[in-house]
Amino acid sequence: MNLSRRTFLQGSAGSVAVGSLAGCLDGVARTGEGVDSGYAAFFALWDWTQHVTGDEASFENPVGAGEMGHGWEPDGTLVTDIASTDAFVYLDLPEFSWAQDVATTLEADYETVAVIDGLEGLDDELLDWDHDHGHNDHDDHGHNDHDDHGDHDRGNVDPHVWVDPVLAREIVTTIADELGAAAPDSAETFEDNAAAYNDRLETLDERFRTLVDEAERDVAVLAGHNSYKYLQHRYGFEIHTPTGVSPQDEPDFDALSSTIELVDDRGIETILYDRFEVAGEDDLPRQARTILEGSSATDAMPVTPAEGTLKTWQQNDWGYLEQMEEINIPAFREALGAQ
Repeated sequence: MNLSRRTFLQGSAGSVAVGSLAGCLDGVARTGEGVDSGYAAFFALWDWTQHVTGDEASFENPVGAGEMGHGWEPDGTLVTDIASTDAFVYLDLPEFSWAQDVATTLEADYETVAVIDGLEGLDDELLDWDHDHGHNDHDDHGHNDHDDHGDHDRGNVDPHVWVDPVLAREIVTTIADELGAAAPDSAETFEDNAAAYNDRLETLDERFRTLVDEAERDVAVLAGHNSYKYLQHRYGFEIHTPTGVSPQDEPDFDALSSTIELVDDRGIETILYDRFEVAGEDDLPRQARTILEGSSATDAMPVTPAEGTLKTWQQNDWGYLEQMEEINIPAFREALGAQ
């Protein structure tokens, strides 16, 4: 299967229950050695894996443009398609339960498929949904705040770990190491590709640090659920949102009122909103419009957790780095007043 880097599955109708795979996958052909093809569970992982493998393998992202990876469910023959490839890259988190189910099935019955958890070895770096470290940096906390993850129970973990460029480098390295173990003849290529990509992630990390150093304020307002706690923890600024971290949360009147008061008190001119919460380029989520109309703020800019992609970004060949550099860096610069 020779696919371009920006190929996406469209999916087909008809759900396939993971629990019924044992009978469905009998006789499925796989290479048995090396890594020629595979799947990654959502956009950021897919983009990183493609950078690691380069021309050595073709990976696919099953989540279509405009959709997010968490809460997504597969349909059609996707599960059997994954089992017929050489590798599956995912995050072992409840928000990606379909991927957990696939990984469990593959590990139990299909040992020729390399199952790669990008979070392997990172449990001490994961934040809880309700975790608040204030303005401490990962490099300074000595991991003491994460003792509750000692048993590797990820049931209460904020899943948005990939937005942190520093932790992204760790995940990229894990992907390269595990793919190299599955394909020893390509291991050096994977390692070199990962190192080159991680240099770019290091540059992104430096841009965020410079941005925060130059900022006039240490708080940004986000009209929507907070997918960026790893960023605020890494770089020492606050993201205030009337909603919280869950996309199902809805703000009440008091939360919106206090957010508007914060915007006025801190002289915030630009508020942020999640690009994936609106349908069109010029649309604004209801929360963002309410805050703009009720406060002294004059502008709203989109941000992206880089968990998915849009058709326009796909056409521009934008990956994770491009989303962070072209969307998030300018938006946070404006929101924090970094001139």
